[in-house]
Amino acid sequence: MGCRILVFFLGTFFLDGFLLSMAANVHHYSFLLKETNFTRLCFTKPMLTVNESFPGPTIHVRKGDTAFVNVLNNGKYGVTIHWHGVKQPRNPWSDGPENITQCPIQPGKNFTYEIIFSDEEGTLWWHAHSDWSRATVHGHIVILPEIGKTYPFPEPYSQQTIFLGEWFDTDLKELIDEATATGSDPDPSTGFTINGWPGALYNCSNETIYTLGVKYGKTYLLRLVNGVMNEEMFFGIAGHNITVVAQDASYIKPIVTSYIMITPGQTMDILLTANRTPSYYYMASSPFFDSGAPFDNTTTTAILRYTNVTSAPSTIPMPSLPFVTDKEGADNFTTQLRALASKKHPISVPKKITERILITVSVNQLPCEGNVTCGGPNGSRLAASLNNISFTTPTTDILQAYYRNLNGVYKDDFPNQPPVYFNFTGVDTDVYLLPDVGTKVKVIQYGASVEIVYQGTNVGNAENHPMHLHGYSFYVVGSAYGNWNKTTSPATYNLVDPPLVNTVGVPKNGWAAIRFVANNPGVWFMHCHLERHTSWGMNSVVIVKNGPTTNTSIRRPPPNLPICV
Repeated sequence: MGCRILVFFLGTFFLDGFLLSMAANVHHYSFLLKETNFTRLCFTKPMLTVNESFPGPTIHVRKGDTAFVNVLNNGKYGVTIHWHGVKQPRNPWSDGPENITQCPIQPGKNFTYEIIFSDEEGTLWWHAHSDWSRATVHGHIVILPEIGKTYPFPEPYSQQTIFLGEWFDTDLKELIDEATATGSDPDPSTGFTINGWPGALYNCSNETIYTLGVKYGKTYLLRLVNGVMNEEMFFGIAGHNITVVAQDASYIKPIVTSYIMITPGQTMDILLTANRTPSYYYMASSPFFDSGAPFDNTTTTAILRYTNVTSAPSTIPMPSLPFVTDKEGADNFTTQLRALASKKHPISVPKKITERILITVSVNQLPCEGNVTCGGPNGSRLAASLNNISFTTPTTDILQAYYRNLNGVYKDDFPNQPPVYFNFTGVDTDVYLLPDVGTKVKVIQYGASVEIVYQGTNVGNAENHPMHLHGYSFYVVGSAYGNWNKTTSPATYNLVDPPLVNTVGVPKNGWAAIRFVANNPGVWFMHCHLERHTSWGMNSVVIVKNGPTTNTSIRRPPPNLPICV
């Protein structure tokens, strides 16, 4: 197992693995990437993990701290690590997406990431950002309040990390390599997991279940991550209401609910009070998937067990979750999300917009090359695009090219609007299946007030798209079904208490509008967090130019950056 070192100013102590008091400002972690054998559902395979654990280790910091993570890659291929939701002010060098801000850490090599926390507080996560390796290389980031500060809710009795993940019987590198070679849709996972275990509803699942012990009358803070590759997920606990108090490391107005819907990439902080008859209760998670694409339609479970209960009942109650295609059930939860917007946790929504961008989000097709038949519809190759541009990842990372003025790596002409306006959410759209292909980035001036409208389309195969922007959190000021209208849609915006997030779910055949101030110079990846869409090119890069001073400019690169090979 990798070592963990903390640099102290004063003493520190732990309870259940959580840093409680007198935390230092600087933390050091060691991550060892290696192939490790795991067995789930009667199937054993080697898979890439960090410190031989699945999920990987949790990083614990306080708001405003810095963590250094040394990653030694003893795996079989190059890998990078991304610190999802951490803004990394002026420090894109440690953001992590492969060939966007760095080249991969090659086998036998190491790289030390400097993770700079700023205003984040709550739960985030880290994951590999190379091919599909994030399915097994991932873990939590827990960001406690600053010393002397408290939560905007009563102190919980205890805290627990909950990770929604997946188990694949197949080798993930082989899975995505084959899909890429044939232009086909990758096979779905074998099953979902809670904290690495599939649960009781799968074949050959005896004893493969995570159990959370609770004391009657106590309140627990559950820090939940959706690290699933391609499915949005419902989650609930039988017989218990839960209270959602934060999303993407930003506090929200409390939502009391029996279930949540959470997209890949998102995190939620949830209060659970153990106030039911002491017994066993299932917690469960199942997909929300309103699309014609292949997906994993199974349910993962874990057990909530009250202490001093020695045996399970003959029937353990299950939570009642919405059906897999229940759009209304998903909306009933997501439309309640509002920023806390209190005196101690204020927000600042940009009102005067200086940069407006409309981006169509589409699944496309490309012709199969070389007179062969590919695995997509009608023998084509599956693709995806933003503003009808299917992104091609370069072999030299874009950050190096931008910082060192290297030519031929990317073009800075990503458009502010789609090339053609049509009925985006209509039915007769096959004429727009073929995208352009290229490495195009959007350059934004430092200090600009930006509005991006993500417009889902019915091209190819319509579905929900969780869009993630590195380097920023942003306000979701509006969302609806249908086509965004520049005259009528802004009148529906919430500029009072919109949620502040780093990943937004763009509804199927609908739109979502976000706003932020471009005050973090750097090269920042923007992509759909459905992994197959990222693989197909539903990506771009936002370059925020330097400001007028050293403190508003990109930092110098570290001396040990991985070399492109």
